Amino acid sequence: MSRRREAQKREIIPDPVYKSELLSRFINTVMSNGKKSVAESIVYGALEKLQEKLGSKVQSFVHSKKDKEEDDAAGGSAAGGKQIVIQLFDRALDNVRPSVEVRARRVGGSTYQIPVEVRPSRRTTLAMRWIVESASSRGEKTMALRLAAELLDALEGRGAAVKKRETAHSMAKANQAFAHFRWN
Repeated sequence: MSRRREAQKREIIPDPVYKSELLSRFINTVMSNGKKSVAESIVYGALEKLQEKLGSKVQSFVHSKKDKEEDDAAGGSAAGGKQIVIQLFDRALDNVRPSVEVRARRVGGSTYQIPVEVRPSRRTTLAMRWIVESASSRGEKTMALRLAAELLDALEGRGAAVKKRETAHSMAKANQAFAHFRWN
């Protein structure tokens, strides 16, 4: 970790199908050994399976009061199937994103778990990582099916990735007494 200056953020090119930078970051998270085309086929297959599984329930997940107001302001309903899938994906990530985590800090010879707020970019990165890890440990036949099932579970507020977020939050709540060490 350099002490001189902050590392430059790389520009992320949106994915070719859905034109989403967030989905492009997710594809890069799924990618292993530099095989991006394999990662793209896994993620796109998972999103298709997710849309098939939800079918008619898509509208209930996508549209809340806030979304309806945004759609009305934009001049109509969602722009099609691709837009709906991206909204579903974003909802699933929102359900997994942690707001606090614990960090180990050494104070006076003892190590304390100190709750700290998570930066927005790290929230998204952790959520993506947790979804991919949880999906890879599932029992479905292909990675696309595993990822689709984990995204569906995340949409519904259950599953291993959501449980991991809840665990992080409960750890932070349990160690709230040590929050005053954060600034030392």
